[in-house]
Formats: sequence, C-alpha cells, structure tokens
Amino acid sequence: MVTIRNLVLFLLLLTVAAPILLYTDPSASFTTPSSKRDFLDEVTALTFNSDGNRLNLLPRKSPAVVRRDVVGVVYSTQDSDSSRRQETRDQFSARVLSATDDETQSQTVNPIQQLTHAASEMDKPNDMHVSSNTSQNREKMHVQLTQKTPEKVDEQEPKDSAEKERGNVVMPDSQVRHLKDQLIRAKVYLSLPAAKANPHFVRELRLRVKEVQRAVLDASNDSDLPNNAIEKLKAMEQTLAKGKQIQDDCSTVVKKLRAMLHSAEEQLRVHKKQTMFLTQLTAKTIPKGLHCLPLRLTTDYYALNSSQQQFRNQEKLEDNQLYHYALFSDNVLAASVVVNSTVTNAKHPSKHVFHIVTDRLNYAAMRMWFLNNPPGKATIQVQNVEEFTWLNSSYSPVLKQLSSRSMIDYYFRAHHTNSDANLKFRNPKYLSILNHLRFYLPEIFPKLSKVLFLDDDIVVQKDLSGLWSVDLKGNVNGAVETCGESFHRFDRYLNFSNPLISKNFDPRACGWAYGMNVFDLDEWKRQNITEVYHRWQNLNQDRELWKLGTLPPGLITFWKRTYPLERRWHVLGLGYNPSVNQRDIERAAVVHYNGNLKPWLEIGLPKYRGIWSKHVDYQHVYLRECNINP
Repeated sequence: MVTIRNLVLFLLLLTVAAPILLYTDPSASFTTPSSKRDFLDEVTALTFNSDGNRLNLLPRKSPAVVRRDVVGVVYSTQDSDSSRRQETRDQFSARVLSATDDETQSQTVNPIQQLTHAASEMDKPNDMHVSSNTSQNREKMHVQLTQKTPEKVDEQEPKDSAEKERGNVVMPDSQVRHLKDQLIRAKVYLSLPAAKANPHFVRELRLRVKEVQRAVLDASNDSDLPNNAIEKLKAMEQTLAKGKQIQDDCSTVVKKLRAMLHSAEEQLRVHKKQTMFLTQLTAKTIPKGLHCLPLRLTTDYYALNSSQQQFRNQEKLEDNQLYHYALFSDNVLAASVVVNSTVTNAKHPSKHVFHIVTDRLNYAAMRMWFLNNPPGKATIQVQNVEEFTWLNSSYSPVLKQLSSRSMIDYYFRAHHTNSDANLKFRNPKYLSILNHLRFYLPEIFPKLSKVLFLDDDIVVQKDLSGLWSVDLKGNVNGAVETCGESFHRFDRYLNFSNPLISKNFDPRACGWAYGMNVFDLDEWKRQNITEVYHRWQNLNQDRELWKLGTLPPGLITFWKRTYPLERRWHVLGLGYNPSVNQRDIERAAVVHYNGNLKPWLEIGLPKYRGIWSKHVDYQHVYLRECNINP
C-alpha cells in the first residue's frame, strides 16, 4: 500500500516537474554571440516563394532602421516573469521584426543585427544584477511597444497618403477644367463616323453637352459652378464611356484631335492679329472727350481780347539761371498733367519755365487752358510750330520725307494691316513734325544753354532741378539706359544687315530712352549734332537703315554722345507692362507711360492710371462739359 502511494506521488511529482524541466533552458539566456549570429542568419535567410529578399514584415520601400527606443523588447535572464523567458525563437524574431521602422532611410545596417547587438549588450555580466525596478520598467516598455507595434507597421501608409495629398493640391478650377475637357472629348466623338452611326448615342451626348455648357457658362472657378455640376460631370463621363466603347480606334481619335488643335492654333493666330490691329487703332483714336476739349477752349480763346491772351513773366523765357523744359504736344490734357506734376513737386516753382510747342489746330486751345489754369508761379510759353519759318522741307530732310507721296501711301494705302511687323510703325503720329522737333532744340531755343526734354505721356513725382547740376562730361544727351532687357539694344532698332549700320555701330550696344532727357545745347552746337542727324536721315530715304520713329535716329545721332543717368530719374513701361516693380515706381522722379496703353485712354492699365489722374481736376468746368471722367 505504501509502495503504491509512493509510486503515485512520484508520478504526480514527475508530471508537475517534467514540464518545468522541459521548458526551462538555463543556458538560453546566456546565448553566446556566435549562437545569436546563427539565429540571425537563420531568420534573415528565410525566403518565401523562392524570393531571395530577406524577411521583413514591413513594406520594403527603403532600407529600414530600428527606432532607438525599441531595444527594450529584449530581456536578460534576470527578468522576474518566467513566462517571458519561455518565448520561442520564432515568437522573439517576429516581435523584433515588427519593431522595425522605415522612417530613417540613410542607414544600411540590418535592423535585426542592431537589435541582437543591443540584446547582447544588455546580457553582459555587468548588467546581470539589475534591480527589480529596471525589470518592471522593461516589462512596461514591452507592453507599450507590443501595443504600438501594429501601429508602427501601418505608420508608413498614412504618411504616404499625406504626402500624396500634399503633392496633389486641389486647384480652385479643377472641376471647371474637367468639364471643359469633357466638352472637347464630346465634340470629338460627335464628329467620328462610328458615333454618328448610333443616333441614340448622338442624342444623348448632345443633351449632355448642353447640360455641361449651361453648368460651365462663364465660370472661372469651381465656386462659380451650380450645385448640380458634379452630377452633370458624372453623367457626361458615363456617356463618354459609351462613346469610347463605340469608337475603339485610337488612331481616328488622334487624327481628329490633331485637326482640332491645328484649327485652334489658327484661330488664336487670327485673334492675336486682330487684337494687335484694334489696339493700334485705339491708340491712334482720339477719345470724344479729348476732341471736345480743344474745341471748347478754342472757342473761348478767340472770345478774349488781345491783352487777355498774353502770359505773364515772359522776361524769364531766356534766363539761363532758371530751369527750362521743352514739351512738344498736341494733347492739352496730357500737357497739363506734365506741367502740373512738375510744379507740384518743384522746390522752387518760380524758377521753372515750360516751353510748349504745339500744332496749329491746338495752338489756341493750349494757350486758353494755361491762361485759365496758370501753373502757380511757374512760367509758360506756348508756340505754334507753323510759325517756325526756318523749318521747311529744303532745310529738314525728315520734313521732306514726311510730305512725300511714298510716305503717305505707306501709312494710308489699303490693306496695310497685312504686315504685323510694320503695324506699330504705321501710326500717323510719325507724320507729325512735332515728333521730330527734339532734333532741332538749338534752333527752337537759340539763347538757352541746357534744356530738359519731356514727353507728354510722363508724370513727374520728384523735384527735377537736380538734373541741371549733372555733369554730362562733354556729352550732349543725358538719358537713362534701357539695356536691362534684350529688346532695348541697338540690333532691335537698326538694320545691321546694312553695311552702313554694321560698320559704324555695335549691335549689342545699350539703348536709352526718350521721354526725359537733359540736353546740353552749347555742346550740341559745338559738335554740330543737327547736321549729323540730317546726314543719316538722307541716307535712310528708303527706310533701309531703320523703320520710322525718333528713337532709331536718336540712337545714331547721339552715338557715343550720351551720358547715362541713374535709373531712379526715369522709369518706363507703364504704357505696356503691368509688372513694373512697384518700388521702382515709387522711387522714380519720372514715370513714363510709353506704349499704346496711355492713361487717358480706356485701354490704359487701371493699376497705373491713378498716378496720372491725380493731377487732373475732373471737376473743372471744361472737363465736366466734355464728359471727361476718371
């Protein structure tokens, strides 16, 4: 009986102790580095479906590296929880692999080797006697990491989606563009023979086209679309999918698209040509208000007696101690802005003298305006170019050319818009001698030593008296250079295929601007500049050296006789360029509306019109009667 009891106890003890002995490996926690490397080789050598890539539970987008805080998943033999030490090698390797992270891509060290190396560092003898607190901390870290591991595995996917969202920025007009693309595709299908053979599809597609056209209308952004635009877009897409099934020949579609592209390019070319012509026509046209103004002024001028028609301070007209301006214009309102803006910004207005030369039609109107609106203490002189008896065709080659039959035909012959290149040069302003008076300054002002020439499409923003103290260093012309852009160099104005031009001038020489120029008239006479101008004008009778205008002969006449002024004196481009630097405009002494978009025309650039219009009193009786508004 006792023997049986002892046998039962022994068997019971065996059944309890055997699992403990079998599942407990005293040497497991003291694995040598070599055994760990064997383990590493076994794990990393695993393949799947004959794929030679190493096992990695994360997507292999880039070399993976381990996070610094993941080392806590490896334990030493001193951990109190025996169940932790009973994990199999497969469980341990899976947990290690799941702890890898793809965030850092610059390192190429195997993540499993990093973990096992960290584990071996923790298993060194000097780390064997760790406290129970450390074991508890490791256990907590293990729990946290095992909870976070699934999140880490899927962390790359939301990151990639976020990057895609940042890369695919939704444009404010994306739906509008899509709808317009659908209309183009619909037009292609409607023109294909295979689609035309299916009347039901054609009716459906035309219905969709009308719906989309009504939805788009003049919408420029998605916010302008109606609420049902998305439904129309989806319905059109379904109909187009049917068309794709009907017409599966891609080559036919490609041919049709090419034909449509060629047609669109041709229409664009025609529209550009029409736009250029209409812009030039508008620039030549005098607005009704500006036509009314000189008529009213002329009527009132001749109602004055002779004493009322005279300007004051005429004794200052030849005083070289004062600041003299030359202004040649037939535009009363534009000339008034030049004078008003100059006087407004002058430190000593009484020292400024304005010499205005106009034509016979506007002579009375120009005098009446400044008699009725005297510019403060400044002095005004208005002259009629017709009274310059010395200026005739026998003296001036350009006057002889302008009155020739060939020149008249060049401007006014029929169908002259066929040549885009010459369109800008066919402006009748080039027929006006006022445009060429700048080459006769010593003859117009024989007793003056220095004159500041101003165009009538400028606005003065600073005091200009400092220009009279600029030393031109023996040059005749002081001007701001314009070679910051390639089209302002000599080869853009002169015909360098002609040997007369190519032998005497540099095609890459820097151009300069008319509009605000300081002329030393004493030096002009000394160097006989007028004769230089006449010689080159005689050589250009057939317009082979340059097209019409005053800048090309000016570049030739004042070649190596021009002194470059600081750019702040003269800023150009307000009559054609909407992107002139705002800071340059604010710092400029003179801003120039060169180009067709003059500020007194409706086509003028709105952003620059305020600079000009602030010098116009739109409440003036003449302006109100002629309906001239800002």
